[in-house]
Amino acid sequence: MAATKNEEQVSNVRRAKHGWILTVIFLILSLLWIAPILVVFMNSFKRKAFIFQHPFSLGTEPITAGWEKFVHGVQRAFCGWLNYSNGIRKTDFVHCFGTSLLITVGSVALIIICCSMTAWYITRVHTKVTKGIYILCLFSMIVPFQMVMFTLSKFANILHLSNPFGIMIVYLGFGAGLAVFMFTGFVKSISLEIEEAAMIDGCTPLQTYFRVVFPILKPTTVTVAILEAMWVWNDYLLPYLVLNVNKYKTIPIAVQFLKQSHGQLDWGAMMAVLVLAILPIVIFYIACQKYIIEGVLAGAVKG
Repeated sequence: MAATKNEEQVSNVRRAKHGWILTVIFLILSLLWIAPILVVFMNSFKRKAFIFQHPFSLGTEPITAGWEKFVHGVQRAFCGWLNYSNGIRKTDFVHCFGTSLLITVGSVALIIICCSMTAWYITRVHTKVTKGIYILCLFSMIVPFQMVMFTLSKFANILHLSNPFGIMIVYLGFGAGLAVFMFTGFVKSISLEIEEAAMIDGCTPLQTYFRVVFPILKPTTVTVAILEAMWVWNDYLLPYLVLNVNKYKTIPIAVQFLKQSHGQLDWGAMMAVLVLAILPIVIFYIACQKYIIEGVLAGAVKG
């Protein structure tokens, strides 16, 4: 008994040491991931010359004490306000923000509703057709976007999808693979007796889905919403190929249009616009991140 207790104590000590080592490693990795965002934020308060000279410094010059320190702070604040003002004005940020928000919210809502219903149908109805639909959804995750982008652009023009509402349908097609895969895994873990009880109480299939099944899908729904929203919000290539950029610009496209003739670029304004573009999706992610692991694990359940 004493030997067994000693072995358990030694094992616990080793686990504790390994835990600290892993904590330090992941802390370093997290700092490496956060560092580019911090660099963008710091440079949004600098002038163009200082961005090139001191890209990784906190200020544009050594911080002194007293009156000089106060003047330096005022200069930084004015420069930051000027960068943000120029960025908002040059990119027509408010209009671009509205376009990006409309496309993101509409696409994510369409993906969640259509793909969750598809996953429920695939799981509950076992036919060759449903198996084929599931295989096609998985296959869409494998095909690289570069293989279909020119054909997609041509068909989008033919079908008049070169607008914010048309591109939502395109995003539905490209986002269906991952969404159907995750929803299908979660639906398999839902007891069939719950749905049968709803049917006995007089619910139609649609009522059963929206009143019984869809509320249970909340963890996976939030996870899919976060992943798809981050993709749609930050996407550049698909809107650039599909949308009529003379009328509709998303934020990534607007940032690219900051580049002027002869390769001239207002780096301060670009950094400021990037900060404004990052903030909404970061806030959304932080608010919903606690559901990600729960939803991913739930979606991995095998029936």
